[in-house]
Amino acid sequence: MAKTKPSQKKSKKRDKSALNRVAASPSKTSTSPPSPTILLSQADSALQRGDIADAVEPAQQALGLLDIESVEALPALNLLGEIHVELGDIETARNYFLQAAAIDGDGALGEDVGGGAEKFLWLAQLSEEGGQDSVDWFEKGAMSLRIYIQALLDRKKLDAEAQAILEEKRRKLAVALCGVVEVYMTDLSWEEDAESKCEALVTEATMVAPGFAEPWQTLANVRISQSRLEDARAALKRSLDLWKDLPPENTVVPDFPTRVSLARLLMEADMDGEAIEVLERLVGEDDSSVEVWYLGGWGLYIMGEKQKNGEAKVENGDGESWKVSWISSRQWLDHSLRLFEQQEYEDLRLGEHAKELLSTIKAELGGDVSNGEEEWEDEEDASDEEMAGA
Repeated sequence: MAKTKPSQKKSKKRDKSALNRVAASPSKTSTSPPSPTILLSQADSALQRGDIADAVEPAQQALGLLDIESVEALPALNLLGEIHVELGDIETARNYFLQAAAIDGDGALGEDVGGGAEKFLWLAQLSEEGGQDSVDWFEKGAMSLRIYIQALLDRKKLDAEAQAILEEKRRKLAVALCGVVEVYMTDLSWEEDAESKCEALVTEATMVAPGFAEPWQTLANVRISQSRLEDARAALKRSLDLWKDLPPENTVVPDFPTRVSLARLLMEADMDGEAIEVLERLVGEDDSSVEVWYLGGWGLYIMGEKQKNGEAKVENGDGESWKVSWISSRQWLDHSLRLFEQQEYEDLRLGEHAKELLSTIKAELGGDVSNGEEEWEDEEDASDEEMAGA
């Protein structure tokens, strides 16, 4: 599984305790300039609304009022780092997180003052060097999380809020460990002990957070790389069973990019039906993803190919099921290519593969490949007419 980079969509939940201290701040007169806390609250609110550009100025103003090398600057540095991730300015984001890491070098400071593991996890993902540099940042974040988790476990009794925080930190630790596994499976795969390290890390991840999907998905990825497909399928099934019947807003449901990676793994493990179900759900949540539409088309193509060659069971046994799968595949691939052009998508290999699959489908089914687009438009028109008639 390729190393993930932050997408333009918000995929991380942030601890806002440092920003919410405004409630405890002394009141100001109408003529007083805004305090750093108020400015950071304004910036965070803009970020949460999706007004990324409007978040920059108040956050920078807040930082300007603080000693940039002091603990008090941590919330501003962290927030500015996340804002610039959203803006796609990775270099600037990295610099802000590096400044935060220089102040809280081991993540020992409390999250209420902007300390903790988050900045290290961002730096692991944003690393320009990748490889060992990413591993080092992930390990810093993991160590900070282990200490935090142990401090919670040392309490005699946890209330509901503390228990929820404990589960969140365990999941974050598992994801960090899985991040290291990804690096050892890609950038550091040449290391002699890469496989043994992956085994140790993924074992810890599944023990730390067995109730979340991410560690089981990573375990499946490791097993696929070892050609242990039955074990991979068992891990993927366990991962899916944890969230597939839950609504999208449930916190146990993995984020969008993680589920896209899951669909790819399901296809690699010959779990085509499950992959299509995941992709259909993703389309229902966001129908603008080129990759999701492409994967759906590819998955349906593979399914049809297996039906055609007698490698997959067909319920009706009429010998024509593969054509139905390929017609659906054509629709998904056509839609993917339309979005590809509209968005000026950068993955040219994806576009070329989609076109190759469509050419094969055209040769088998006949007709113009563009028919897929017409069918989508016809379906939309028909749906509009039905709604108008209603």
